[in-house]
Amino acid sequence: YEYWVELPSFGGVKMEAILREFIGKKIDVNCGSNVAFRGEVVSVESGVLNLLNEEQQKIFIAVEKIAAVCECRDLGSRPGFIV
Repeated sequence: YEYWVELPSFGGVKMEAILREFIGKKIDVNCGSNVAFRGEVVSVESGVLNLLNEEQQKIFIAVEKIAAVCECRDLGSRPGFIV
């Protein structure tokens, strides 16, 4: 992971604005204990994050429920590992 953005202390920065910086990128979204999503950010509007996961399913997440976000780095396949 390149970096984490932790909530709720943003010093006035809106979460939607931060999420918009990730449009077109693959991210991990944590919504609390044991609830996490991974996908490409399609859009962020009206308090809803729209992700497209690896199975091409649309995922809609309420921005106010997001606890942490990080950008994923695709490492590709590595010898000796089944992907």
